[in-house]
Amino acid sequence: MKITTPFTITAADSDSRTITGRIVAFDEPANASTGKVVFAKGSIEPKNVFLNLEHDRARRIGKTLSMEMDGDKAINASFKIAQTTSGSDALVEAIEGLRDGFSIELAVNEYETLKDGTMKVLSGELTGVALVSEPAVRSARVAEVAATEDENSESKDDAEATPSTEEKGDEVEDTVKDASTAETVEATQSITASSRPVGGFTATPRIEVTAAKYLENKIQAAMGSEEARLYVLAADNTTDNAGLVPTRQLSEIINGVSNGTRPSIDAISRGALPDAGMTFEIPRITVAPTVAVANEDAIFSDTDQNSQFLSVDVKKFAGQQKFSVELLTRTSPLFYNELLANMSKAMAKAQNAYVNGLLVANATVDGTTLAALPTAAELLAYVSRGAASVYSNTQDFARNIVMGSSQWANTMALNDNGRPIYIAAQPMNAGGALRPDSLRGNVGGLDLYADFSAPGGSDDGSMIIVNPNSYTWYEGSQYQLRAESTADGSITIGIYSFGACAVKLAGGAFRNNK
Repeated sequence: MKITTPFTITAADSDSRTITGRIVAFDEPANASTGKVVFAKGSIEPKNVFLNLEHDRARRIGKTLSMEMDGDKAINASFKIAQTTSGSDALVEAIEGLRDGFSIELAVNEYETLKDGTMKVLSGELTGVALVSEPAVRSARVAEVAATEDENSESKDDAEATPSTEEKGDEVEDTVKDASTAETVEATQSITASSRPVGGFTATPRIEVTAAKYLENKIQAAMGSEEARLYVLAADNTTDNAGLVPTRQLSEIINGVSNGTRPSIDAISRGALPDAGMTFEIPRITVAPTVAVANEDAIFSDTDQNSQFLSVDVKKFAGQQKFSVELLTRTSPLFYNELLANMSKAMAKAQNAYVNGLLVANATVDGTTLAALPTAAELLAYVSRGAASVYSNTQDFARNIVMGSSQWANTMALNDNGRPIYIAAQPMNAGGALRPDSLRGNVGGLDLYADFSAPGGSDDGSMIIVNPNSYTWYEGSQYQLRAESTADGSITIGIYSFGACAVKLAGGAFRNNK
């Protein structure tokens, strides 16, 4: 259950960008839409929270500078306001008295119902404070609204609420007062059950329909409580009263269409992309010097070393999405975060598919034709041929094998008289290790990378043995663009990056031939 309780601020300072005032009072009854409410002493502990604008968690304008108990009567707080347009507007509105109320946001943990029906909050957690314009019940007084003209003038009521100087590191906040503009006016307090959408998700409804709450009110109704009788009547008619049984919207996201894995890129070596240019060059040895056994007085073996430059193209990977300004500004920040996350996953998918395509196109093709899904013996023979081919072409060892989804599944099914070869918990004479809950493993001594973008069906290249040093992925930073259209009020978000894959030694990859 969440409740909000507004109070009027006691000071606002546009120079130090602070707003100060009482945020909650104890043992002072107030009315809420669910009935009377009162906070017990000690039921709320001071806590650093954000200052929101009108309880909109997507519009944060400041954060706690100080928060302390005023004896056992109340909690006073001071907030540092952000250097934003909304923050500056809020300061002006507070000084001018246009928006001069504080309202806490509280998650109630424990409460009791008094004989007169008042809900007494015994324990709650402060989750936020809001700057609001319309508090309801009068109970506190403004000490001052500080301007920026006269640092020597004093407020009329320093004893009740004088903003204190707070020092945070090298930053000192000092509220400036102007007696000519300071006024004593009545503050206000109210507690209401919040039913507004907060950050795109619905907060607590006006009537809390739970089994425990229903039973409590059922008993009180039998004892003559009119308020409890009305509660039970409303709860018994939830099917006929829209809004009493709310539909919750959770913050979790279901995504079964994308992920950020890049198996083919992980299977090769990595490098940093040069800072400029759409191509770059890497020197590559084409002829190596030789040394041979020589007879006495015989000439040395003489072979000149030769090299040439390998030119590598830099590729751009880019995507965008267009949506309305309403979708951005009137929904939860979760939408924007999830959009960027999914665009980044799409970027990873495109980059991985590009690299996998280069591996397939440049790899040496196995001279032996395999069945679409090889047997254990055929797989081991393929691994041995691939290892020998890669070493002879690169003078270095094959270390990794990239498998498409069908090959990955087939490899897990390989067995010796029913005993799994690769996925047994404690295999004897096993050819490697492979798990159905991981896309990584080991097959025939090669590290396995299961890549669902690898070719499948009847295409060649669903298995590629690779020496990672023969192929290198060079990657730069990822960038974002945002463009707003004044014609239709839409917003376009673009994401792009640059990358390059160098095929240093094409013979460093060996693919199956089905």
